[in-house]
Amino acid sequence: MSAEKVLAAMQAAGKPMSAGQIAEAAGLDKKDVEKAMKVLKVEEKIVSPKRCYWEPK
Repeated sequence: MSAEKVLAAMQAAGKPMSAGQIAEAAGLDKKDVEKAMKVLKVEEKIVSPKRCYWEPK
């Protein structure tokens, strides 16, 4: 599932990332990353320290 890939890419980076940066790091389409991020937000696995940037909780 792409949500796990997105979370793994975020954890590997160790810093807040935008959806575009996550897509590049995970090798996924930005639209797939945005869908996965919606799921991760609902599950409260990611948080936003600043506007448009996300990191693992």
